[in-house]
Amino acid sequence: MSEPRPLDALMERLDYTFGDDGLLRTALTHRSYAHESRSAEHNERLEFLGDAAIDLVLSEELIQRLPQRREGELSRARAALVNEGSLAAVARRLGLGPHLRLGRGERKTGGGDKDSILCGAFEAVIGAMLIDGGVEPCRRLVLQVMADALLRVEGTIRVGRDPKTALQERLVGEGREAPRYQVLREHGPPHRRTFTVAVIEGDVVLAVGSGGSKKESTQRAAQAALLHLHRMDGLGR
Repeated sequence: MSEPRPLDALMERLDYTFGDDGLLRTALTHRSYAHESRSAEHNERLEFLGDAAIDLVLSEELIQRLPQRREGELSRARAALVNEGSLAAVARRLGLGPHLRLGRGERKTGGGDKDSILCGAFEAVIGAMLIDGGVEPCRRLVLQVMADALLRVEGTIRVGRDPKTALQERLVGEGREAPRYQVLREHGPPHRRTFTVAVIEGDVVLAVGSGGSKKESTQRAAQAALLHLHRMDGLGR
C-alpha cells in the first residue's frame, strides 16, 4: 500500500489546522486500507457524523435564505445539494483523492476517484473537524465549498421551478437538445433502493444523481447539470 501525501497542504486548503491530525488521517482512511493493515481505524463512523453535520449546516442556511418556504421545499433544496455526486465534486476540488489511504485493490482500480469513496471522505473530514474544533469550522467550510450550489438552488426555489424543469427550459431556450434521463444503476435492499440516473444531452452525459427513487434521482441529476452549466458560464464557455 502506498502512503498518501503529507497533510499540511490539505489542511491549508481546508483553512483549518487540526489539533489532532490523527482525526484527519482517520477521515481519509477507507475500510479497504483498514482491513489490509489490521491496525488503522477506517472513516465510516466519522462519515456518519459528518453527514449529519452537513445536513444541519445546510438546513440552517436554507431556512435563513428561504424564510417563507415550506418544509417540503426546503427538504427538496437540501436533497439537491447533498448527494453523492455533488459531495464527490467538492472532494475533488479540495484535492482529497491523493490523500486517501486505500487498500491495494481499491487503489489499483482507481478508488481515489470514485464518487462513493470521495463523498464518504468529505463527509468524514467534516465529522473529524466537528470533533476537533466544533461546529464553526465545519459551517465555514461547508458554506464556502457549496456557495455556488446554494446560489443555484436558492434561485431555482425562488422562481418556483424544479431542477428538471429549469434544465429543460435552459437547454431548449439556448437552442440545444432537450435533456433525457437514463437509469444507470439500481441497488440496495427492496426497502432501501438507491437509483443512479444520468442526464444526457445528445451523446453527452451532463451529470448524474442518486437517490431513493427514480424521481428524486432525476431531480438531483438535473440539479447537478445546472450547477455544471453555471460553473461553465463562470469560466466563459
